[in-house]
Parts: sequence; C-alpha cells; structure tokens
Amino acid sequence: MFTTKKGAARLALGIVIGLVGIKFAVAAVTGSISILAQAADSFLDLIAVGITFFSISVAARPADSEHPFGHGKAESISALIQAILIFVAGGLIIYSAVDRIISGSAIELTEAGIGVMAVSMVASFLLSRHLLKVSRAQDSPALEGIARNITADIFSAAGVLVGMVVIRLTGLVVIDPIIALAVTLIILKSAYNLMTKSFGGLLDVRLPEEEESIIKSAVTRHGDRIKDFHELHTRKSGSQRYINLHIIMHRGVSLEEAHRICDCIERDIAGALPNSSTTIHCEPHDESNS
Repeated sequence: MFTTKKGAARLALGIVIGLVGIKFAVAAVTGSISILAQAADSFLDLIAVGITFFSISVAARPADSEHPFGHGKAESISALIQAILIFVAGGLIIYSAVDRIISGSAIELTEAGIGVMAVSMVASFLLSRHLLKVSRAQDSPALEGIARNITADIFSAAGVLVGMVVIRLTGLVVIDPIIALAVTLIILKSAYNLMTKSFGGLLDVRLPEEEESIIKSAVTRHGDRIKDFHELHTRKSGSQRYINLHIIMHRGVSLEEAHRICDCIERDIAGALPNSSTTIHCEPHDESNS
C-alpha cells in the first residue's frame, strides 16, 4: 500500500501532520526557540509533502499532444519549490534565534521537549528510510527530496534533544537559540543540495556517467555491424530518461537488419535503465564519417 509513489506520499503526509502538531504544542508550552525551529521545519515538510503528492499525480500523466515528452518535470519543480521554502524558513529561524540570544528567555518543561524530540527522531528515521527505498525503486526525485528533508530532521532533532538535556541539567538557556542556529545550518545545507539536483532536472543535465556507459555498451555490443556512433544526447525528466544517438552502420547492412539492431539496442537500454525512451538515427558508412 505504501510502496508506490502516491502511497509513500500519503504515509509521509500522515506522519508529518502528527509531528507538526506535537512540536508546535510543545514549543508553545516550553517557550523553546529550537523546538519552534524544528516545528517550522516539519511544517515545511508538510507543505513539501503536499506539493510532492500533487506533482507525482501530474508527473504520472501520460504524454499528450501538448506535452509530447510527458509531465515528468513536475517532480523537479516540486523539489525546487521545497528548497525555496526551506531557505525562507531558515532565514526566519535565524532572525528569531539571534533575537532570543539578545533578549534572553526562560525555558520551561524541558522534559516535554526531550520526549517530543525522541519521538520525532524515531518517526523521522523510519519514515526517511522507507521514502528513500521507494524513491530509488520508483526513481522519484520528489520523494527523494522529502526523504532528504526528513533525514535532516533526525540530526537537527538530535541536537535539540541534547540541548534540552543540557538546559535541564545546567539551566543555560542561551544554548537553546544557539542550537536553533545549528539546526538552521543543517536545514539550509539540505535545501542547497535539493535545489542543485532539481535544477539539473529542469535544465536537462545529461545522465550520470555510469548510465551513459551502459548506453555505450549496448551500442558497442553490436560492433560487427556498427562502425561507430556519435551525437549521444541524454537527459532526464522526473523518472523518465530520454536518449538520442546516431549510429553508423557498416557497408552491406540492410535496412531490415539495421532496424532489428536498433530495436535490440533499445531493448538492452530499457532493460538496464528503466523508464527510458531511446531514439536512434541510422547512417550508412561512407568516407565522410569514417
């Protein structure tokens, strides 16, 4: 049930809603800016999950006359929006933390903060592992974006938990906004990584070198019939890979055999790289392309 893109997004939505509720409640009770930072981060995760759920629905639509290459880039757009939201929240948290350092404020009921952070860490760990597993199986950048955000929550929640313990033992409340700043740096690093990856999908960055090597191997496997190949262009849109290349056939290869070889190459690529659409242009061997 939760192993599909939509199922995993639904699971994330339910868990994140619960975490947002208890974090905001405990932040209000304790007056902790670091717990508030965690709550804000989880709230952004909630928005991001909603965007992801929508983008996955759009990306799953088949190609049509208006979108002949499908709707896969909706997932990259989703990841980019998530990164922008994280940057905005990070700026607000930094402002609040600096203000708290200057003004100072007491922290109450640190035990509640310790408890909610422990629960958050366990829930985030299990959820992020599941989302990463599904994102890899389904090749979904949007789900991976959510998983990375929630993974960052684990480390930031651990920092907040340690801070709550130290405050409980020593009474040094200045630790709270300092930890909030550290949490924000982790959040911003996650946003930067996510933004970089989403731009790659939107700007049609070539496939990774290891994937292009698979494509080249599928072509060179037919070296007895193929003289050479060139004009290899690759890109990715969501989970869909698009591959274009020109192959130069040896003299004497018939049109029927060339067609059969191209079909074989396309099957080999599709078998090694799921969700691949390969377009091959055949050329005869002559002196100009020797």
